[in-house]
Parts: sequence; C-alpha cells; structure tokens
Amino acid sequence: MPLREPSHPPVVNPPAADRLPRAIWALGFVSLLMDVSSELIHSLLPVFLVTSLGASALMVGLIDGAAEATALVVKVFSGALSDWWGRRKPLAVLGYGLGALSKPLFALAAGPAFVLLARLVDRAGKGIRGAPRDALVADLAPPALRGAAFGLRQSLDTVGAFLGPLLAVGLMLALADDFRAVFWVAVVPGFLAVALLAVAVREPARAPGHAPVNPVRRENLRRLTPAYWWVVALGAAFTLARFSEAFLVLRAQQGGLAIAWAPLVLVAMNVVYALTAYPFGRLSDRVSHARLLALGLAVLVAADAVLAASGRGPWVWIGIALWGLHLGITQGLLATMVAASAPADLRGTAFGFFNLVSGVALLAASVVAGLLWDRLGAPATFVAGAAFCLLALAVLAIGAPRLARR
Repeated sequence: MPLREPSHPPVVNPPAADRLPRAIWALGFVSLLMDVSSELIHSLLPVFLVTSLGASALMVGLIDGAAEATALVVKVFSGALSDWWGRRKPLAVLGYGLGALSKPLFALAAGPAFVLLARLVDRAGKGIRGAPRDALVADLAPPALRGAAFGLRQSLDTVGAFLGPLLAVGLMLALADDFRAVFWVAVVPGFLAVALLAVAVREPARAPGHAPVNPVRRENLRRLTPAYWWVVALGAAFTLARFSEAFLVLRAQQGGLAIAWAPLVLVAMNVVYALTAYPFGRLSDRVSHARLLALGLAVLVAADAVLAASGRGPWVWIGIALWGLHLGITQGLLATMVAASAPADLRGTAFGFFNLVSGVALLAASVVAGLLWDRLGAPATFVAGAAFCLLALAVLAIGAPRLARR
C-alpha cells in the first residue's frame, strides 16, 4: 500500500545509503549503558519484592505491568510532542535523565508501594525517551538499512540487558546478598548514558522554516494508513502473548535457583536476544515480515510449553533461551514496520500510539499472569501465554495481506 509522504520531510541531509551513521551506533551504546543500570535493579527486583518486602506474585505482576504500561502510554505524548516540535534529542535526553535520577529510589525503598513509585518514575523516563529515540533512529537511518538500524540499536540495548544481570550476580556474591548496595551501584552507568547522548548524537538538519503542526489533528491522523493500524493490532496481540519477564525469574527460583544467581535468568535470555536481534533485523530488510512474525510466535509457543512443563534443570534454561530468541526475531521487526507504515513527519506519533496500545495489553497480560500464578500455579501462567500466541497468529493471518512487502 503506498504511503503518503509529507510535503516537507524532516530530514534534508540523508545519510549515505550504504552504511549506518555513527549516531545510530552512539544511540545503541546509550541504550546499552542505561540497560546495564536498569537491569542491575530489575534482575533482582522480583526476588527483592518477594523475599525482602513480602510481596505476592500478583503484586509483582501489578508493579511490573503498571510500570511498563506507564512507559508505553507516556510515549504517545512524547512522540507527538517530538513531531510538533520537530526535534527528538531534547526529549530523549530528558527521558534518559529521569531514568538515571530514579535509580537511587530503589535503594531507599521500604515497601512495595515505594518500589512502585520508583518503577513509575523510571518507566516514565523510558516513555519520554522511547518514541522520540525510535523516530530519531528512523530519521537517521537510510531507508534500505532501516531494519538493520533498529536491529543494531536493539542488539546493543540487549547487550546491556545481560551485562547488567551479570554484574548483579557478581555484586550479590561479593556483597553477601545486599540488594540495596547493588542498587546504589546502578546509579553510575545511568548517568554515563545521559552524558554520552548529550555529546555524541546530533539530530539531522530540519527543513528550513519548519512550522509546528499538531500531529494529532484529525486530518493528520487520517494519514496513518490501515497498514499502520494493523501493525498496532499485531503489537498488542504479541504483548498479550508475552507477559513480564519477571515471571521467568520467579519460575527459575521456584525450581531451586539461589537468590544470588537469579539475575542469570535475564542474562541467558538477553544473550540470545542480543545475538539474534541484529541478524534478524538485517533479514527483515529482505524477506516477508509476516513470515518472520509467525516464526517468532511459533518460538514463543515452544518457550511457553517448555516452561509450563518444568521449572527445573536444563528445561527452564531452554525455555528462557527460546523466549530470548522470540524477542530477537520480533521486537526490532515491529519497530521497523511502524517506521515503514507511517509518514516521516508523524513517526513520533505513530510510535506513541503503537506503544499506548501495547502498554494497555502489557498491563492486562501481567495482571492475568500474576492471578493465574497465585491461584492455579506457574504452569497455568505459561499455558495461558501459549493460548494468547494463537490469538496473535489469528490477527497475523487476517492482516498478512496488508503487511505484504511492496
């Protein structure tokens, strides 16, 4: 389906078409540092909540779902604001800065309510930076390498997502399971990420005489194509099928994994994620998006089946690895599809609406997962995840003709 392009595209000096700009690499390393900071905390947070603060699995699901949903909802407003303003970087700096400032709150938390507050502040920062950063990647990347650009940023982001838990394991062993001391260490890479973004990333030049235009006016929203809204529906269906990774940590701990080693769950998942995100991003520039999405769902069904069957021994690690493979196949691809199906001057808004719908789905999925865990046990949670995969496959089958590559 042809896309309506704006009369004044925001980028007037496009990068060379045969290589990724250095700013894309810089954005990737900014994501890496912030993920080290965040995952130092998040890899320990479910166990900290349950063992130190006495929270239930439902409370873990509520906190994680509410926090992540907040991030995704805030992206609507930050994305639309970046389109109206015609600038992406200042909002990205603000969001990363807020994320860095939230880290000391975790070390000071005295109960689940305080952890919820810290998570909301942290994820609000993620929401502020998310859509403008993704739109900035799309602005900077040559169109023929857009899948590679999103895959690279996601891959470097995920390297941070497994370095953080690895560092958490070492610190927990060295500090005798002192959660709060580990949380204080997380402050350092967070502020390094903000500094790198401020000095190493420059926005592309804007068209002369850019005038602010309200991107959520009816006539502008009509420029978001039916193909784009199918991508939004797919994103929601995928999010329902993939609830919070906190339940992977709890499943492994339930199977006998010691507290100090709990972060290894996210290490294993994110190693696979990091190794596969960039190759599958490159692949998405050349093959059917619908087929890759179907493959990702099939892998997630396999992960759910393995984790429902057992939480012990090699089986739990196989399930965790399959979960990471699913993320590597699908997450950069969905971002690429949003960028490809939206006009250039509405990309921030497009990413915002995509993440708003996904945020509502994530909150619902995490709450349902927590309820099933508390009332029916861990296997029921993963069986329900597999059932939601079938729903996502149905949405994909209906929308596949709209997603056919031109």
